[in-house]
Amino acid sequence: MTNEKKIPSWFIYFFGSFGGILFGYDIGVMTGALPFLKLDWNITNASVTGWITSAVMFGAIFGGALAGQLSDRLGRRKMILISAVIFAVFSLLSGIAPNDGSFYLIIVRIFLGLAVGAASALVPPYMSELAPARLRGRLSGLNQTMIVSGMLISYIMDYVFKDLPTGWGWRIMLAFAAVPAIILFFGVLKLPESPRFLVKHGDEEAAERVLSYVRSSQDEIDGELKDIKKTASQETKASKSTHYSTLFTGKYRYLVIAGVGIAAFQQFQGANAIFYYIPLIVEKATGSAASNALMWPIIQGVILVLGSLLYMAIAEKFKRRTLIMMGGSVMALSFFLPAIINKMDPNANPMMIVLFLSIYVAFYSFTWAPLTWVIVGEMFPLAIRGKAAGLASSFNWIGSWAVGLLFPIMTAAMSQEAVFAIFGAICVLGVLFTKFFVPETKGKSLEEIEAEGTK
Repeated sequence: MTNEKKIPSWFIYFFGSFGGILFGYDIGVMTGALPFLKLDWNITNASVTGWITSAVMFGAIFGGALAGQLSDRLGRRKMILISAVIFAVFSLLSGIAPNDGSFYLIIVRIFLGLAVGAASALVPPYMSELAPARLRGRLSGLNQTMIVSGMLISYIMDYVFKDLPTGWGWRIMLAFAAVPAIILFFGVLKLPESPRFLVKHGDEEAAERVLSYVRSSQDEIDGELKDIKKTASQETKASKSTHYSTLFTGKYRYLVIAGVGIAAFQQFQGANAIFYYIPLIVEKATGSAASNALMWPIIQGVILVLGSLLYMAIAEKFKRRTLIMMGGSVMALSFFLPAIINKMDPNANPMMIVLFLSIYVAFYSFTWAPLTWVIVGEMFPLAIRGKAAGLASSFNWIGSWAVGLLFPIMTAAMSQEAVFAIFGAICVLGVLFTKFFVPETKGKSLEEIEAEGTK
């Protein structure tokens, strides 16, 4: 164990958050692969298209909850390693799908979704349990940057492989996710376990050694170890007295509704309709083949990465609710305006909708995308934190899955402008929900937030 002393903190933070790359890659890769897959297998059924695209999100609904429970027994590090193996195996299995094997691909991608959901549940707590308090906000931003960087990498790989024969291109796009999965596996092999997990399992000596990698003084290590032991004791007592029914008692109901609601609104507002289907959106708008529109996902990916960096720069300068409501208002307008302009001028340039969608992505990237999880992380009192955060995550994935499944079915039945106008109305509801139900969490202690919620 002595060589563990040489693990630098940057290595721990980089590979600790690297799961976000895989999470993002598997969310984004189908964007470019789908046009080629539809052409190769001659898929015309909108429901089949929706299921192939959304299968990962369906698996993630269960992967997050499962990983959260298992990580308390096996440890964050071991569960991230298991997730990396699942990523690699099922990415390769996606790439060797039999011809016209829609059902096979849906099942394989559901299993892949278990790993995606696990990564979304494992990386944030692992990072927060290792990071010093002064870096937690920034490292929360790092996780978001890793996720959108993974999406951007997937879009670039889709573009790189687009000129391969149709039957090969989409297979290599999907299978390529195994490469970052293998990198993650070997990186995490050298990572330490979370000090909080070690304390909860009675290994204080190992917890102190891990803290020595990422803390600057013995006083800081001793103080944090004392806090971890106190918190671990409180959490043990809380977990024994808290059940899911507790979440909906008078004392906690307000905060649970606020946290679960904002997590659900983040997805039901339609962001993933853009991320999954932008080439098909361009195809429907212009009539040109979706396989020729793979530069657009890269543009969206660049906007997302720049937005995540902007968020890291401004995160502590504005109130959470202010940013969320401002972002949601502009996002709603970005969805409404194409429908209004199209109604006034049916001959308007069809690419107008893509321009407005890019504005939507820009504002989403530094407001709803990162802030949803910051608010959820800050809002729940210790007694209900684990169960309430898990419930919020599940509703978020349900929203992601529903949008991925229903968007192609909706656009087959009505115009794209009408579909996005519906999402615009949901954005307005999200702004109103935030105004009336979501407390401000910036700069407040958990006790102050809890007191505010129980007035």
